[in-house]
Amino acid sequence: MTTKRDFLTLRDITPQELQMLLQRAQDLKKGKDATRCPLIGKSIGLLFEKASTRTRVSLEVGMYQLGAQTIYMNPKEIQMGRGETIHDTAKVLSRYLDAVVIRTFSHDTLKEFASHAAIPVVNGLSDLHHPCQALGDLQTIIERKEKLKGLRLAYVGDGNNVANSLIEAASLTGMNISLACPKGYEPDPGVLKKAKESIGAEIAVVRDPVEAVRKADVVYTDVWISMGQENEASRKRKKFEKYQINSTLLSNARKDAIVLHCLPAHRGEEITDEVMDGPRSAVFDQAENRLHTQKALLEFLLA
Repeated sequence: MTTKRDFLTLRDITPQELQMLLQRAQDLKKGKDATRCPLIGKSIGLLFEKASTRTRVSLEVGMYQLGAQTIYMNPKEIQMGRGETIHDTAKVLSRYLDAVVIRTFSHDTLKEFASHAAIPVVNGLSDLHHPCQALGDLQTIIERKEKLKGLRLAYVGDGNNVANSLIEAASLTGMNISLACPKGYEPDPGVLKKAKESIGAEIAVVRDPVEAVRKADVVYTDVWISMGQENEASRKRKKFEKYQINSTLLSNARKDAIVLHCLPAHRGEEITDEVMDGPRSAVFDQAENRLHTQKALLEFLLA
């Protein structure tokens, strides 16, 4: 019996597997094997505690294109919402489904589910990691820069789940990353420690956005107030007011630097319209690439 593979963080795959996934995603985007349905007859669950646009739609479309069917589950509409344990839910769903994608508030929920599931579990987003987003980000950078190793990525804003996954992406690819975060909003210390033990990537956390962005090839940001943090909105906006990606800050990056944002964007807060809709923005290519990289990932886990 084949051992099941989970994808809870980018560290669940090797650098070689990551390279293979990104190449496969590029091939899929170009239409290679367009009529092939490697997952025909498979059923994949989407267990989402959090609202979603890109993750849900890209996964449902991707699964359909691969030949699989999807089953969307809101915890409030299944027995988990009435107190059934994660253990029991994982055991039961493993009897019905071939894989499950979970989008959850707590990474511990994801790990607990995966520990009891007999099928592959994919992280569609947790409070600690967003590895599916990072896959699409890497594909977008390759499309625009034709490489990853040696590039400099500047992340400006909250050291959140996206930042954590970008740190892991850098450590697996040899891409250098500087993160500008206000005090108290740095990336996860455990993620940083493991990444810095890797060979070939420079990883730095700084306070000054200008320092982070200087000579960057890629400038990246995310919302200041994530889902579930609405009660912190006023306080965080004051802390982050100097961390906006605007034309002035972007002028410190390389002239051919691209701008990324995982979306949804709060325009006028972490990024201006001028930058997001400007010629250096790759934001909507980035959103599209979620489809292709997730198709490659599901094919890798299930085909």
